[in-house]
Amino acid sequence: MDSNREVELFAFQEKIGIKFNNVELLNLAFTHTSYANECIGDVDNNERLEFLGDSVLGMVTAEYLFANFPTLHEGDFSRIKSWVVSENSLAEIAVTLDFEHFLLMGHGEEIQGGRKKKAIIADAMEAVIAAIYLDQGLEVARGYVLSFMKGQVEKVLLNKQSDKDYKSVLQEYFQKRKRKCPEYELVSTKGPAHDQIFTVVVHLNTKTYGPAEGSNKKSAEQNAAKMALTALGLED
Repeated sequence: MDSNREVELFAFQEKIGIKFNNVELLNLAFTHTSYANECIGDVDNNERLEFLGDSVLGMVTAEYLFANFPTLHEGDFSRIKSWVVSENSLAEIAVTLDFEHFLLMGHGEEIQGGRKKKAIIADAMEAVIAAIYLDQGLEVARGYVLSFMKGQVEKVLLNKQSDKDYKSVLQEYFQKRKRKCPEYELVSTKGPAHDQIFTVVVHLNTKTYGPAEGSNKKSAEQNAAKMALTALGLED
């Protein structure tokens, strides 16, 4: 890591108000696999940190919801947590912190617009959480997560966030109870190629919910998942 990179990472530390003991950890959190693959020699990437950061984020979010919203039920917790830890939510926060400017990525990914891809900057967000946890401990990592997570929770509670991931909520609910994943079935596709309507049902063991329609298969599956959650009393 050269002096220019150290200056860049110093600016990021100033932005988040955390000074790292081991700046190499922070540098690793911003190292995309494409960069590591294009380097000569054994260069690590942020995937392992991403895995750890996801767990820290989930734990802090669940802890915050449990401690601060005693009137909410499990379904509410799952719905809120699903959005807060989602790719869209993390990417939204990462953009406000200029994450894309600190990423290290390969030339191929760079020219394909990798710095603007939600998945990449969301993964880096989780990796940074892990780097903070390893370098500073759980309390500092918790403070960092809470600094942005509280606002995301409020968006859901005030219904300002309409892009709810019903599939993730249903999967988390069903896996916890049955150790299985919901199964989505495409029932039909109708209409011209430029204006098709997809119809989907979702199977939870022997029960089937739907049919639900959407302008594409993904939206139809989301609508079917919402129908299932509503039937289960987990969604209004």
